[in-house]
Amino acid sequence: MFIARRSLPSALLLGALASTLSAQASSQQQRPANPVPEFDRTGVNDTSIFAPLNLSPGNIYRSGSGSAGPRYWQQRADYDLHGTLDTAAKSLRGEMTLRYTNNSPDTLRFIWFQVEQNAFKPGSLNSLVFPADSRFGARNFEGGDVIDHFDETQPGGKKTPLKMRVEGTVMKVDLAEPLAPGRATSFDVAWHFNIPEHGADRMGRDGALYELAQWYPRVCVYDDLRGWNTEPYLGQGEFYLEYGNYSLSVTVPAGYVVAATGVLQNPNEVLTPTEISRIAQASKSDAPIHIVTQQDLQSGSARPRKTGMLTWRFIAQNVRDAVWAASPDYMWDASSYNGHMAYAYYRPSAIDPWKDAADMARMSIQEYSERWYPYPYPQISAVEGTVSGMEYPMLAMEDKNPDKYALYNVVTHEIGHQWYPMVVGSNERIHFWQDEGFNTFINYFSEARRYPEKGSYEQRVTENRRLVEQYMQHNVDEPLEIPADRVNPELLGENAYVKTAVGLALLRDEILGPAAFDDAFREYTRRWAFKHPSPVDFYRTMEDVSGKRLDWFFREWFIENPHFDVAIDTVAERQVGGVDSVAVLFVNHARGVLPLHVRFMFTDGSKEDFDYPAEVWSTNTTAYVRRYEFRGKKIAKVEVDPDGRSVDIDRANNVWPRTASGK
Repeated sequence: MFIARRSLPSALLLGALASTLSAQASSQQQRPANPVPEFDRTGVNDTSIFAPLNLSPGNIYRSGSGSAGPRYWQQRADYDLHGTLDTAAKSLRGEMTLRYTNNSPDTLRFIWFQVEQNAFKPGSLNSLVFPADSRFGARNFEGGDVIDHFDETQPGGKKTPLKMRVEGTVMKVDLAEPLAPGRATSFDVAWHFNIPEHGADRMGRDGALYELAQWYPRVCVYDDLRGWNTEPYLGQGEFYLEYGNYSLSVTVPAGYVVAATGVLQNPNEVLTPTEISRIAQASKSDAPIHIVTQQDLQSGSARPRKTGMLTWRFIAQNVRDAVWAASPDYMWDASSYNGHMAYAYYRPSAIDPWKDAADMARMSIQEYSERWYPYPYPQISAVEGTVSGMEYPMLAMEDKNPDKYALYNVVTHEIGHQWYPMVVGSNERIHFWQDEGFNTFINYFSEARRYPEKGSYEQRVTENRRLVEQYMQHNVDEPLEIPADRVNPELLGENAYVKTAVGLALLRDEILGPAAFDDAFREYTRRWAFKHPSPVDFYRTMEDVSGKRLDWFFREWFIENPHFDVAIDTVAERQVGGVDSVAVLFVNHARGVLPLHVRFMFTDGSKEDFDYPAEVWSTNTTAYVRRYEFRGKKIAKVEVDPDGRSVDIDRANNVWPRTASGK
């Protein structure tokens, strides 16, 4: 039978201390008298933090090891997109051909699409959930997607108009015929919309500058876990998209410079010979080269012609989205890293510190490539504009930000998203932490590398760990494993970003060790590059590669929301055979457990440190007794976690003897 023991009677504690002090084997861990197992090791009716996680068994699609199974599948979406920008009407007209391949074992009779501009329709769910003037609010803008036609191209080229049903920011499209496994079909679509000035801080416009994202009907993900993923777009939650190849063309006024996902295919039509020459020079340069200068803008020599419209054409392979930005005022810098171009586009008003942005972009892809996984795309673009910070394949949007340290933090964060979720394509709308938190964690290394004077990796982790601790102390923290749109907006940064990153740092530095963690995290990235991992795939891969069972940690840090409070309850000293023998009772006042770090300070000024894995709490998560022997030394002080390496909501009880106040 299972007996949960959340507290231990004081008589048993004293009995445990007495037993420990009389023990002769100084190296053997002592247990409280009459120990009672806290959990059933079979996992049945087990509520311990150390209980096995109730995960679905591995199958042919997703292996029990955390890797993709032998019959893993995902759908494919290849797009041919064209957008025409009307700067007078502040609107966009789009056309697309989508080739959709059904790699699932299921026959599909309809397809779901995302039509996210509908978030800006009057009466939208976005407008009802978020205040109009909030970051994710619609700002009282009246927009929305208008579908001009949505046809399916039949064999022989015949186009069949399809029945559509719009449900807020998603749209169900009934197929002309069922789509069998292994078959593909094509859609021909035309639409238009008015461009919001503030597109939930993920797209928008600022004067003559436009940043276009969520700008075309994007097919929803159909996967083995949930079928169609049709969660609404409210602005706070991000995206979950299929991979494919993109052909993108955008028609803009001739005076505009365009940055986009992909590689420019027609430079001779949209660039000057001087600019083409400068790009060639930058492709061999670590240092930034000016492609379009402020002088070029002022003299009018930045564009091959000044009137009419020009069409910019781009190609991108194996990406999950395509976006673009355009402005007649863009300066343009470029450098390169290992064959990858690093671009920066910015207006003259942002020149300081944006003049360093191309180098910031270059250092970011270098850091992440060297540490985690090689950057797979031919270029990365940092684009200045109205969006404060948002990531897309090969393109990162940031605002002006006059402080170089703050700008780098945003640039390297958005570029870090090229790894999570652009390469490792998790479901951002459901598991926000699986990309934002992972990315925040790898940012620690990048920020410390660029500006070590602002803090080392360890210092940055410590600062964020104290923040998590403060949120727990005030009992305002939330679990990580909740959908993004259900997170309190005021806690969004602490929750999905900081708390996740701190958890990964604990796992790396305190639980697994850097070698094992880095090996496992790299393998997770490699296994799930250009695929759709779930949290379970992450949990299992980390265990599979590290060689350690981590049910307890994943439960407490990602699934539940326990707090952490280890204390020193009693220190008992006695002479045993001429040797000072000390027994210490450590107690756990919370559900969460972490490795135990103990320091003894002696009257002669010396000290000794002892480190124990979190598993010392596995048979009794409320009390742990340890016996020590010190020859010729008198204890002055005992302290748990003296260097602040752990999380603890009450550090006053970490020290013995207590202070005069009794705390």
